[in-house]
Amino acid sequence: MKFVDKLERKFGRFAVRNLMMYIIILYAAGFLIQRWNPLFYWQYLSLDASAILRGQIWRIVTFLMYPPSDSILWLVLLSYIYFCLGRTLEQVMGTFRFNLYIYLGVLGYVIAAICIYAFSGQLFFLTAGNLYLSMLLAIAAAYPDAEFLLYFVFPIKAKWLGLFYGAMEIYTFIQSDWVVRVAIAMSLLNFLVFFVFLRRPAQRAKQTTKKVIYKAKVNQAKSGPRHRCAICGRTELEDPMLEFRYCSKCEGSYEYCQDHLYTHMHVTKGSDGGEKN
Repeated sequence: MKFVDKLERKFGRFAVRNLMMYIIILYAAGFLIQRWNPLFYWQYLSLDASAILRGQIWRIVTFLMYPPSDSILWLVLLSYIYFCLGRTLEQVMGTFRFNLYIYLGVLGYVIAAICIYAFSGQLFFLTAGNLYLSMLLAIAAAYPDAEFLLYFVFPIKAKWLGLFYGAMEIYTFIQSDWVVRVAIAMSLLNFLVFFVFLRRPAQRAKQTTKKVIYKAKVNQAKSGPRHRCAICGRTELEDPMLEFRYCSKCEGSYEYCQDHLYTHMHVTKGSDGGEKN
């Protein structure tokens, strides 16, 4: 990573903060273009290798405008998810490295499209779907125990999502011809470089997590505990990741940790509360 460190010292001031926000804006513009004229994207904005070689270099960026869904509801939800993934990675990797991660992913797409066209003569139109898959894989590598809500209901850890989608890509890679294999490999170039060969971002993520927990403990120790479980007496000073909630069925201000929120006896007139058996 010494080479990346040198690049950051030299070009770090040019890094774009909140890069994902601008990509989301491209999404919105692409969605409006699709509604206005569905063919316009494929004629003038898509990743057409032959057009790029003829000088239409703007396609290197504009192919990102292809929206992930034709439904405005799903577009908003997916855009929010991508934005959160990007913001988390930017905090972990740093603005410059996150920019480099995205740019390397885009470069992989461009190289794949040109190589396929050069060696097969066929146009293979790539959209940026795997670019966001590479972000999910990066989160799984950096924060394997982070939880996502599958279908906004079922909690599942990032490492299992990463393994599932990674296995799907490997299966598709094995079952497909060389064209699709090149497309898959190059579209995940950024993940392979940063998290498989270098691995430093994952180490940096662990260090960042430890710093956040340490600062939280120091700040809370200065001000005293804000939460205390009415059953076990634990506070957030003992475990910063512990969650606390008030029970609406108890009479009075009784707060419980996540382990006793659903297992305590409700405090009412004439009862002392306690833990259910």
